[in-house]
Amino acid sequence: MKTILVVDDESDIRDSIKMILEKKGYNVITSFDGDDCLKILNHSKIDLVLLDIMMPGKPVSEIVENIENVKIAYVSAIQISDIEKKELSTQDNIVDFIQKPFDTIELADKVKKILGE
Repeated sequence: MKTILVVDDESDIRDSIKMILEKKGYNVITSFDGDDCLKILNHSKIDLVLLDIMMPGKPVSEIVENIENVKIAYVSAIQISDIEKKELSTQDNIVDFIQKPFDTIELADKVKKILGE
C-alpha cells in the first residue's frame, strides 16, 4: 500500500484529501506545517507528498530542499503561471501541481498517475 503525506495548514483540506485518497486504498498521513512534515519524513516511508504552497512558517522552498527521494506535488489555491511553476520546480522530485479547489476524481487520478499505478 502506498503512503501519501498531505501537508496543509487548513484542516478541512487535509481531512478531505485524506478521506478521498483513503477511499482509493492509500495510506494517508496528515501534517499541518513544514517542520512537522520533515519530522514525519524522517520516521516514515512516504511515496508522495502533497504540499500546500502557501503555509505560515518555514518557506516551501526550504521544506522542499530537505525532501529527497520522495515525489512532491504542490497543492495551491492560487493560479500558478508556467513561469512560476518553473521557478518552483527546482528539484527533479517535484512532479505535479494540483489546483484547489479540486475535483475528487481528478485528484485521485493525478495521484494514481504520479505513483505509476
